Amino acid sequence: MKLKSGFLLRSIAGSHVVVPVGSRSVDFNGMMTLNDTGAFLWKQLEKGAEEEELVRALIAACDGPVDEDAARSGVRAFLKELQSVDCLEF
Repeated sequence: MKLKSGFLLRSIAGSHVVVPVGSRSVDFNGMMTLNDTGAFLWKQLEKGAEEEELVRALIAACDGPVDEDAARSGVRAFLKELQSVDCLEF
């Protein structure tokens, strides 16, 4: 799994947004706003992380204790959302 080309993560006025570029902007009209966790996971995907790596990275990045099942559920929900807007390829 990897992010499809044609999407860039940018920080604008303290917000994280994913914007389509080039030909991708024809199919994806608009932009997607991410919270800090979503931006963190997006950056991990840019590095080629797979689902299990995303879960481990998320747990490691959190300040306090994180339930692994909760982290896995959150990662899966994030990936499902990216898939629903056609940002991922498998």
